Amino acid sequence: MIILTGNDLKTGDVVWWTGDGWSRHVGHAVFVGSGEEPGGAAEIMHREEAARAVNGPYEVEATDEGAGPVPSHIKERMRAAGPSVRLDLGVQAEG
Repeated sequence: MIILTGNDLKTGDVVWWTGDGWSRHVGHAVFVGSGEEPGGAAEIMHREEAARAVNGPYEVEATDEGAGPVPSHIKERMRAAGPSVRLDLGVQAEG
């Protein structure tokens, strides 16, 4: 299954597509159709980048763990967790 990620253009934060906007929390992400299908990932990414809502969006493989999507690749799980050198920044600072 596919979810979308990118970076917030203003803050640089990692963000995840929620179906109607972007969230800093991967648990808010929704699964999307992949590739070029109508309403799929390519269409969403193009529209959102053109609107300057997100920078560099791309597809991420994820699994459904019941409490929300979990990225399949370790790199994306690390991005979802936030900065690993400053625990007072990013989503982990929110408690």
